[in-house]
Amino acid sequence: MSRLRAGTTAPPLPAADAAGAPLPPVPADGLTHLQFRRFAGCPICNLHLRGFAVRHPELRAAGVRELAAFHSPAGELRPYADGSPFPLLADPEQRLYRAYGVERGARALLDPRAWPSIALGVARSVPLVLRGRERPPASRPLGGRLGLPADFLLTPDGRIAAAHYGTHAADHWSVDQVLALAAEHRPSAATAARG
Repeated sequence: MSRLRAGTTAPPLPAADAAGAPLPPVPADGLTHLQFRRFAGCPICNLHLRGFAVRHPELRAAGVRELAAFHSPAGELRPYADGSPFPLLADPEQRLYRAYGVERGARALLDPRAWPSIALGVARSVPLVLRGRERPPASRPLGGRLGLPADFLLTPDGRIAAAHYGTHAADHWSVDQVLALAAEHRPSAATAARG
C-alpha cells in the first residue's frame, strides 16, 4: 500500500455512517479529521475516542468535522455509534483503509509504547463491560487485532492537508494536535497568511 501525503487528492468518503445516516457537511471554511481506528470495542480505540467525544464541542468550534473509521461491520459498530457525538464509519471490506494506505502489523500490539494505552484501555473497558454499560469486542474481530491507526486532515476541496500513519496501536493524533493542525490549515487562515 502506498501512503498518501499532504497536497494529494483524498480518496472519496462514504456517503453514510455505520447507522446509515448521511455524513454531516463540512463546516464553512472547515476541515475534516478522518481517523482510522481498529475494530468495534477495541479498548485502545474506545479510550482514544472518549477524549475526542468529551472535547467534540472544541473541535466543532474550530470548524473540524470529526469522522472515525473502523474495519468492523455496521452491525458490530452500531452499539458504539449510539453514544458518539460524531459519525463512525463501518468499513468491513477495508476499502477505505486500502485507499488511504492504512496498514496493519504485529507492531500494533508488540511495540512497548502501546502497552500503557492497552493497560489503560482494558482497565477502563472491563468494569463497563461487567456492568453492562459497554459491549465487549468480538472475540475474533473482522480484520483482526493488528490494525494500525492513521489520521488525516482533509480540506473542503478534497485534498489532504496533513497525514499521520501510526507506528503502533496508540500512535495517533491527540485532540490538541488536531486543533493545532486545523488552526494552521483552515482555508481562511491560509488565505489570510498569503494576503
